[in-house]
Amino acid sequence: MLAAEKNRLICAHKSIRKSLQINIEWLERQLAGVDTGLTDTIRKSPVWREKDDLLKSVPGVGPVLAVTLLANLPELGKLNRKQVAAIAGVAPLNRDSGKLRGKRTIWGGRSQVRRVLYMGALVATRYNPAIRGFYMRLCAAGKAKKTALVACMRKLLTILNAMMKHQTPWIENFNQNT
Repeated sequence: MLAAEKNRLICAHKSIRKSLQINIEWLERQLAGVDTGLTDTIRKSPVWREKDDLLKSVPGVGPVLAVTLLANLPELGKLNRKQVAAIAGVAPLNRDSGKLRGKRTIWGGRSQVRRVLYMGALVATRYNPAIRGFYMRLCAAGKAKKTALVACMRKLLTILNAMMKHQTPWIENFNQNT
């Protein structure tokens, strides 16, 4: 809604620009209030604070992704990797029929989690060495960049799921085959 109001402001007539600017400022204050409220709520609860700190220890996971996962994916850490990928909607699903092998696509699941996870994976491919290496290997193997990014979304989610399950923070130089 804030973006729509800002777009309207660009091409608005001079007579209504002041009104639109007041709306934009009000929306920004409301958004800041909601963000502050969420942060305060998480910080007041020791359980949520611990989970939030665990999630944010991973490079590529910021406050938006952490809060979204805490709010919209409470099963994180309680399910196996296939189940959590299916709930988030990042599990590849077959479009096969008989002898025809169709494309593998992602769909279903919780769209809010998937949308925020996309941006988190995009950041992680740049700043997280494990995800970056995985992304580069997929691209070098001939995968399309978007396909590789979706695979990174799933990988990031499974890493976060394992961290929540075992209550271990991100280890930067953990020697693993990703």
